[in-house]
This record gives sequence, C-alpha cells and structure tokens, in this order.
Amino acid sequence: MAQMKVMVVDDERDIKPLFEQKFKKELRSGDFEFFFVYSAEEALQSLKEFGKGGIVLILSDINMPGMNGLILLKMLKEQYPDLKVFMVTAYGDEQNYQAAKAYGADNFLSKPIDFNHLKELMAGARNHT
Repeated sequence: MAQMKVMVVDDERDIKPLFEQKFKKELRSGDFEFFFVYSAEEALQSLKEFGKGGIVLILSDINMPGMNGLILLKMLKEQYPDLKVFMVTAYGDEQNYQAAKAYGADNFLSKPIDFNHLKELMAGARNHT
C-alpha cells in the first residue's frame, strides 16, 4: 500500500515530537509520512507546493492565531474537495463541532488526542482514497 502523506496544522510546536513518538512504528514501516506546519496560512502555501495528489489527509487544530482552523477547513474544501480533513480542538465545543460539520470536516477529534482512535480513522481515510 502506498505511503499516506498527512499534514498536521497546529500552532503548538510540541505536537511534532508527540506524533513522531506515537507513530514510531508506522513511520519506520513507511505507512505514513507527516508534514508539520504551524499556521493555516502555512498549510495553504505548503499545499500549493505539494500540488495535486501530494497530501491525502490534513489534521488541523481549530484554535490558532491568525486564520483559525474552521476558515482553513472551508478554504480547503473549496480548493481541494477530495482532501480528507480531520479537525482537532481542545474544547468539547458544540459550536465548533457544528461549524466543522457544516464546512465538510471528515472527522472531529478532541485533545488530548486518542492516538489509537486516530490511527483507526486514518486507516479508514486511507482505504477511501
């Protein structure tokens, strides 16, 4: 199975070592490749550079300085309708959840992330690409 390229969008830089630790086995086996960006603006720029067919899944935090994750989600779904987008929030916030659903989020996760659940969701997203 081809490697799945995943972009993680979060203004907290400590997310990178956390993902690298939690996905150590999958990274070693080449199942996933992660790219980390630290703002919505950086995510949009990076996607342009990757071009079509590069990134398959985006995991985006909702609460970020500058452009928030919901605005990013809306833009992503307009520009890249086939891209899977999972939204992540630290708040069990019904309003954000409803907005994310309305904008077409493929999934919604709460922090702290349950990595076993995330891996299951990612496997499901991979099987539908």
